[in-house]
Amino acid sequence: MSRYPTLYILRHGETEWNLANRLQGHFDSPLTERGREQAAAQNAILKHCDLAGFSALSSPQGRAVVTAEIALAGTGLEAAPDPRLGEIGIGAWAGMSRDTLLRQTPAARDSYDLYEHAPEGEGFAALHKRCLRFLNSLSGPHVLVTHGITSRMLRLILLGRTPAALREMQGGQGVVFRLENGQQERLTL
Repeated sequence: MSRYPTLYILRHGETEWNLANRLQGHFDSPLTERGREQAAAQNAILKHCDLAGFSALSSPQGRAVVTAEIALAGTGLEAAPDPRLGEIGIGAWAGMSRDTLLRQTPAARDSYDLYEHAPEGEGFAALHKRCLRFLNSLSGPHVLVTHGITSRMLRLILLGRTPAALREMQGGQGVVFRLENGQQERLTL
């Protein structure tokens, strides 16, 4: 039996910067039409879930807030903002092109490494601590709306895996991950 409550974890829908392959970090860009459709797909998934007794929390970043509004419409839940669900900080690299940064950063094998090498960035160890503190503070079941890397880190902790397994974690926009008793289920339409 897991010490954590049942959680539904959602990543925000596609943004203009996702489409342009730009890092967002704590910066923000609006959802694309496809991103709104992905949030609507999450809404359809959540409407098939028993959310009695659940609360909802969202990253305060605009792309997550808008996703939460769409995904939770008609469920009886409204997401309260929680800064601990914000995306990993990437310091000076926020808003920059992944491709450009990969060319300029020989130590980076892929986009994941950019999050670790970003000047003045948060890094995976600090994100892990933030996510662990957040999860330990939860007292009941929740729907969480967050970001790609933060979602992976939360789920990694809930599954009892180490940060080294971050690359192996599934992602995706327009999906919902259900985590209960140390098990993960990817829900789709």
